Amino acid sequence: MSELTLAEAIENIYASLRADNADLDAHIATLKAALAREGKKQAVFDPTRLVQNNRAGRKLMQAYFRQRGVSVSFSE
Repeated sequence: MSELTLAEAIENIYASLRADNADLDAHIATLKAALAREGKKQAVFDPTRLVQNNRAGRKLMQAYFRQRGVSVSFSE
C-alpha cells in the first residue's frame, strides 16, 4: 500500500466525517503518519467543509484528534 500525502489524508478525513465518522480512527492514524513524514506538527482543516461547522463542533473535533495524538487547527 502506498503512503498517502498529507492532502490525501485530510481529504479522507473530510470523507469520513461526511460518512458519519466511518473509519475515522484509521484515517486519523494515517493523517498522523503523513504529518510525521512531512515534518508538520499540525493538520489544518477548512471549517466550511466540516459537517458541524460551529464552535462546539470544531472544539469537539480538536479534542477527539488531540486524544489520538494529532493537533488540529482551522483555516480562516
